[in-house]
Formats: sequence, structure tokens, C-alpha cells
Amino acid sequence: MTSTGSLVIVVGFDGSGNSRNALTWALEEAKLRGGQIRLITAWSKPPLSWFPAVLETAAGEIVAEDSPEQQAQTLQADALKTAEDEGVAATGKVVHSDSPASALVDAAKDADLVVVGSRGHGGFPGLHVGSVATQVITHAPCPVLIVRPKPA
Repeated sequence: MTSTGSLVIVVGFDGSGNSRNALTWALEEAKLRGGQIRLITAWSKPPLSWFPAVLETAAGEIVAEDSPEQQAQTLQADALKTAEDEGVAATGKVVHSDSPASALVDAAKDADLVVVGSRGHGGFPGLHVGSVATQVITHAPCPVLIVRPKPA
């Protein structure tokens, strides 16, 4: 346990189904052990300069698409609300980084556990563990738990 005496679980959250499974697992564990969650959501600029996309809704309204940073902040706010609803202490950090794995490893320096989904939004579907999870396993200063999807 950290110097605070409370179990600290770092959770990588990108809004994917696998990251939602990781959050669910971490919240259950934090409740069992009186721990706290530290949510990390990394975002980066798209390969080309980002221009706000203008979308037309089904009702014919014109709306601008949120920037990647705004999308990450919204995802994290929703995840923090989930933690609050579950009665688990949680903090969050939205990080601009081309390497989500590095952001998670940095956040884990004083943590007891890192929890990530087996795959995020990107990558190659045939792989069992994504590149972020692989890098976190290799470089994290604490134990890492990879949450796999539930069988269909």
C-alpha cells in the first residue's frame, strides 16, 4: 500500500469496452479493499491537423464535433461519475501524450496496481493484448492487471 495507507489503483481509461471492463474491475477491488482509483485518460492530436468536423444530426441540426481533448475530458468525467456513484474515491488526469503507456507508467510511480483493458480503440484485432498493455506490463513500477473481455 502507498504511504497514504490506502490501496491506489491506476486505471487506463479510453472509453473502449475493454477499458470500461477494467474500470469495473478496479472499482470492485477498491470497494473490497477500501482503496482509491486514479483514472488516466490520454489523448493525442490526430495525424493530420485537426479541423472541427461539422456534423448534421438526424433532426437536421448542425453541430461541431468535439476536439480530441474535449472528448477525453468528457470520457473521464463520465468515468469519475461512475466511481462516485459506486462510492469509490477517485481522481482523474487527462494527459496529452502520444504514448498512453508512458502516461500510465508515470501515474503508477506511487501506485499499488495498474489496471488496463487487454485492448483499446486502436491496433490490430487479431492480437490478444494491445501495444499499450504490453508496454505497461514491461515498464510499470508495480503489478499490472490486464482485464480481458468477458466471453460471449
